[in-house]
Amino acid sequence: MNRYVQGPAMAFQKLLAVPAIVALLAAMPLAAQAQPDDYPARPVRIVVPFAAGGVADSLPRLVGQKLSEQWGKPVLVDNKPGAAGNIGMEAVARAAPDGYTLGLAPAGNLTVNPILFRKLNFETRDFVPVTMLASSPNVLVVNPSVPARSLKELVGYAKAHPGQLNFASPGNGSGAHLAGELLNLEAGVKTVHVPYNGMATALNDVLGGQVQMMFGGISTVLQHVRTGKLVALAVAGPHRLQQLPNVPTVAESGYPGFDVTSWYGLVAPKGTPESVVRKWQKDVATVLRDPDVKQKLDALGLEPVGSTPQAFGETIATETTKWRAIVHRANIPPLQ
Repeated sequence: MNRYVQGPAMAFQKLLAVPAIVALLAAMPLAAQAQPDDYPARPVRIVVPFAAGGVADSLPRLVGQKLSEQWGKPVLVDNKPGAAGNIGMEAVARAAPDGYTLGLAPAGNLTVNPILFRKLNFETRDFVPVTMLASSPNVLVVNPSVPARSLKELVGYAKAHPGQLNFASPGNGSGAHLAGELLNLEAGVKTVHVPYNGMATALNDVLGGQVQMMFGGISTVLQHVRTGKLVALAVAGPHRLQQLPNVPTVAESGYPGFDVTSWYGLVAPKGTPESVVRKWQKDVATVLRDPDVKQKLDALGLEPVGSTPQAFGETIATETTKWRAIVHRANIPPLQ
């Protein structure tokens, strides 16, 4: 029997309602109170559920700086790392819904963690979706010692050597972990997951050849691909990347619909005034169209989005449904 179903069965029943909840979340009326015309009247903070440094920290700092200039009030980044991002997400869920605390929400924290963790001190419905800031597809890379220069060759090698290829990830339940499990399912191979405590250590072992392959963000792997220390086999997104125009997508390589795109959004505590949500979405979308911002996002391997709250809510719902199915198919056990 599937270990996940056998374990937190009650939690699973509760999570069945998540997509419907999220879909409704974007459309439901928010707190009716009007926000003063001078909003923001004081500093605003964006809680980032990870430590300083890296894309998840750089993105809100870049957007926050531009909003500070536009609003004439500081937009501060408050790093609250720990528990795979769950500590920071809980801080946002418990914050006063007055428009002065928002959260940077990576894809996994809204769509995967509620499925994988046995117990969380928050639920997806505790947040109001504001906007998706940016997205970044993952790239499948291998150490040059692996005798494969295409995904087809890698799959052939994996089938001939079951259980002998390992793939690294920054931790259990991460996007890189689930991407590797999805490839196992779709390609009918058995590669072994090796979880690390962060992307840097995972990447170092792939570079050193202790682990043969991994899925990583373009900003993480690009320099190593260009220097020949890693070989890029496929892009795990809907289209090729301008930075790697000759690298096909996983879908092009024979697995239609394969899409493991990382994304980062803004959420607010449930009950945040609708006028504040609208202002954030509108002003963030303007910032993301700024040529200077777009150039800096490109350097981070990010594509600006700026979606509406409703569109962002629909994405959360769709992704939650997709990853729940993959977690069950891959028989990934729940996390503490």
